[in-house]
Amino acid sequence: MEVETATAGAAMEEERELSNRVICQLADSEGTPLGAPIFLPESAGPQELQQLVNKLLNNVTDHHAAHGGVNWCDQDENPENEPSYIVEKRNNVVFLEEKLPYAFYVSDHELVVQLGSYLQKNKVSVEKVITIVYQPQAVFRIRPVTRCSSTIAGHTEAVLSVAFSPDGRQLASGSGDTTVRLWDLNTQTPLFTCQGHRNWVLCIAWSPDGKHLVSGSKAGELLCWDPHTGKPSGNPLTGHKKWITGISWEPVHLSAPCRFVSASKDGDARIWDVTLRKCVMSLTGHTLAITCVKWGGDGVIYTGSQDCTIKMWETSQGKLIRELKGHGHWVNSLALSTEYVLRTGAFDHTCKHFSSPEEMKKVALERYNKMKGNAPERLVSGSDDFTMFLWEPAVSKHPKARMTGHQQLVNHVYFSPDGLWIASASFDKSVKLWNGITGKFVAAFRGHVGPVYQISWSADSRLLLSGSKDSTLKVWDIRTQKLKQDLPGHADEYNIICQEFIGLLIFDKIRGTIKDDPRVK
Repeated sequence: MEVETATAGAAMEEERELSNRVICQLADSEGTPLGAPIFLPESAGPQELQQLVNKLLNNVTDHHAAHGGVNWCDQDENPENEPSYIVEKRNNVVFLEEKLPYAFYVSDHELVVQLGSYLQKNKVSVEKVITIVYQPQAVFRIRPVTRCSSTIAGHTEAVLSVAFSPDGRQLASGSGDTTVRLWDLNTQTPLFTCQGHRNWVLCIAWSPDGKHLVSGSKAGELLCWDPHTGKPSGNPLTGHKKWITGISWEPVHLSAPCRFVSASKDGDARIWDVTLRKCVMSLTGHTLAITCVKWGGDGVIYTGSQDCTIKMWETSQGKLIRELKGHGHWVNSLALSTEYVLRTGAFDHTCKHFSSPEEMKKVALERYNKMKGNAPERLVSGSDDFTMFLWEPAVSKHPKARMTGHQQLVNHVYFSPDGLWIASASFDKSVKLWNGITGKFVAAFRGHVGPVYQISWSADSRLLLSGSKDSTLKVWDIRTQKLKQDLPGHADEYNIICQEFIGLLIFDKIRGTIKDDPRVK
């Protein structure tokens, strides 16, 4: 009798345990499953899932404690999913094992509590397999800005363009005073004033290896500068008949950056060789002004135009490959899913120095392949027709997704550095967040009281910065989908430049007044 009672009790206990488990399927952002479906206890949370994924992927890295430089991080002091360390002693030597951080999503909602609590709150059925998507997070964390650390004075007219160097050590700015200025970001002091333009400097772009800086003006001319001396590398590059609207460099993993492409109001894009000091190719075909240009990681150039089309060009002969149609009005902005690694080349948060161009090219290729994975490069476009399109141009001329929701024109679109999110800024005073893989709407960030002109991501993809006509900058937290910091300080209505910041530990802003810009409609 006692044996029967014990057996029945054990069976009930086993049944209770099974009833408190949920069958789950772990998958990456592309939908590729990680192993077979498994039973997980309802008490499992992000911390347990992180340990499970690290184990299944076998991506735990050993750090020899004797080498130093490894910081101990206790789980209790680690609430925001920072990389954590496990102590293990082997052969009288202490090792620290670093676990890579992940975020987890169920039905596009981040899992920040125990699985059972989430399922109960959202009334998710446990009769079917629950798909849990894991997304790798940056192993470093950007500290959000809370104040203006420096007002960098020097330009005598409106500041029209700014860009960080790939290694994050310098800042370049172009102005209505016809000069380009280079600044040291460590001391926040001026380095060089570059003179040579005859009109407003509208565009600035660094080569991915940081050895060249090119600027384009309202007069349609381009100048290449040596960032180490502030001197021009030669005479102005002429050929465009109207002002420059965009500049993009050839990725460093394809070749030593000696070529860049420029786009103009005249409807043409031109490929220039900085070594030969001349235009080597002219890309003609658009019937109206080109508004934006991107040089992709596969060697393809993308141009967006006021003729409502996006054109793809190969770069050996300058032939048109494909035309992407769908927008009903001007194409205002283009962004690539790999844009961050293309712009920064071999440089990352480790601040590593490279002994040769070959080493830099190799590291840049590794970063690009890791970022791209097995999926094709994605492109997103924003338009005056209030819509956005997500494309996989190498796969199809048809859009992967049509993204609607903005009530006025879309001024700027931008992929997060990890390629998992898309942010869009609109004249409807809002910033919207989208899934970077599927194009599905995720959240709307509201708080600006004027049109939002530009957006920029932190290098760890955890923070988003927006700049508006209301003369404020706002920092948004992607995890909580709420406002992190409000940054007033500018005095003019159109004076916010959201900078591209790459591995810096803070955001920064530059004070300037932008008006009468020919790009403003």
